[in-house]
Amino acid sequence: MSAIPADIVHTPHVAIPRIPLTRVAAVELRKMFDTRSGFWLIASIAISAVLATIGVIVFAPEDQLTYSTFATAIRFPVVVILPLIAILAVTGEWTQRTGLTTFTLVPHRGRIIAAKATASVVIAIAAMVVTFAVGALGNLVAGAVTGAPMVWDVTTTQVLYYVLGMILSLLVGFMLGVLIRSSTGALVAYFAYTFLVPTLFGLLATYQQWFHDLQPWIDMQFAQSGLFIFERSLTGEQWAQIGVSSTLWLLIPLLLGLRFVMRAEVK
Repeated sequence: MSAIPADIVHTPHVAIPRIPLTRVAAVELRKMFDTRSGFWLIASIAISAVLATIGVIVFAPEDQLTYSTFATAIRFPVVVILPLIAILAVTGEWTQRTGLTTFTLVPHRGRIIAAKATASVVIAIAAMVVTFAVGALGNLVAGAVTGAPMVWDVTTTQVLYYVLGMILSLLVGFMLGVLIRSSTGALVAYFAYTFLVPTLFGLLATYQQWFHDLQPWIDMQFAQSGLFIFERSLTGEQWAQIGVSSTLWLLIPLLLGLRFVMRAEVK
């Protein structure tokens, strides 16, 4: 029997370099636009911003045609749409049963989740740029149509508050997607969190004095509402309330969901 050549026996193992996280995030970002529903969901941010701007020009009193009015009007549809984008970005792997392919190509689930979070935040920041641009255009158009002086009453600090509030809202949707991993379940949970929970907390705070003082510490939406009020800055206590409520509603459920994702069977 002939001997095995030495060069075959001692061939060194060649390590395959890891796929950079930036490339994985770019792929996840592209996947958000690949489907028709995903494309129009993201496009609806710009569409709703334009419609809200037109509504302000047509219906708002002349003395209310300020930049902060346009930014506030645009916020309402955008703050609802952004979490939906984050939810679908995460749950698509389980709902559309693409997770097995994704986690085979990149067998590190944490990197996939981090890439999805990065892509979602990029979408949120881009959406903020678009909405502020549309709001500025609306302010210019309103000034030209009505002849009233244009009021630019939003500072850089207030813009940063606004962006932070939007990112926190998006991360709530991302957390629900990671925790539930089902598009239908996560969407139902999100709308319950957005509309039902604040109503219940508001009623409880109205009729129970002990909860009235406690609400800012456990109601995340109530606590972060100060980020969208352009007329004032946040105090140290308000920042602490945002931190505590975000820990209860965002950080702890997200960590629990990540634990499930790392251990759940992918089919």
